Amino acid sequence: MPSVDEVEEALANVIDPELGLDFVELGLVYGIEVDGGEVNIEFTLTSPGCPIGPQVSEQMKEFVGELDGVEQVHPHMTFTPPWTPDRMSEDAKFALGY
Repeated sequence: MPSVDEVEEALANVIDPELGLDFVELGLVYGIEVDGGEVNIEFTLTSPGCPIGPQVSEQMKEFVGELDGVEQVHPHMTFTPPWTPDRMSEDAKFALGY
């Protein structure tokens, strides 16, 4: 069974194509729950109109699914609470000029 840290590390491979930074640094991952071989990921996008949701879900399944012990990956997109730049890491804020 993977740890939450291992899942988060795998999610660092999911890159926002417009901003060029990963979903973890951007603060787009709201929650990770590991239950045996199942991993639930709650995430958001920078805006509700962003068209990359299906692509992101597939990448999450791919990268997290490669971890030992993972049998199923369930990405769940939400817009509550709405994402803001305040959720970004300091490194991401610096890279984007915040």
